[in-house]
Amino acid sequence: MRHRIGIVLALIMTGVLFFPGAWGYLRLLRLPVPADQLSGLPAGGGSLIPEHHVLLALAAVAGTALLAGVLVAAPRISPLAAGLPGLLLLGWTGLYLANVRQAVDLIPLRSDPFGAGFEAMLFNGVLGGAGLAMIVPVFVPSRWRTRPAADATDGEFTTAEPELEDQPTTQLTPIRVTALAPIPTAPWHDVRPRDVP
Repeated sequence: MRHRIGIVLALIMTGVLFFPGAWGYLRLLRLPVPADQLSGLPAGGGSLIPEHHVLLALAAVAGTALLAGVLVAAPRISPLAAGLPGLLLLGWTGLYLANVRQAVDLIPLRSDPFGAGFEAMLFNGVLGGAGLAMIVPVFVPSRWRTRPAADATDGEFTTAEPELEDQPTTQLTPIRVTALAPIPTAPWHDVRPRDVP
């Protein structure tokens, strides 16, 4: 059951990475610079806090990174939740290294900001780095096993005992024993030869 939930979380992580993550990354690449600005720095090197679209893009990227970090670090979450999107990103990066045209053609919604941001992350190597970080839980053996339930009172781990209500019960009935008879003695001690008449 835990691994099925992990697969659902992997689908959610892939969607979050493609939609808000890629959109935010693209918006951060295109920071606003006024036309009369001599410096190449956004906001003339000043504060970006008044720029609401920059803060929104930063929140989208940070939220995507936070979700990925939770899926990688939380020990109770299946390693599939972070591992499957990580393998997808590594596979896409490998395809990009082997055949750039085919890797770019496979990106959905390339004309939208989501696809364009995903393409920018692929070109800049962000997808490869994220994929490497996200597959780490797949190689940790303890992440594949279910952990024992924690005891709420003392915080120690205890093993869960099986439910006894559903199992058939055996009832033992006592045997009533009365007084035991003494063991008879051997018959040859009392045997005397008799006179024959």
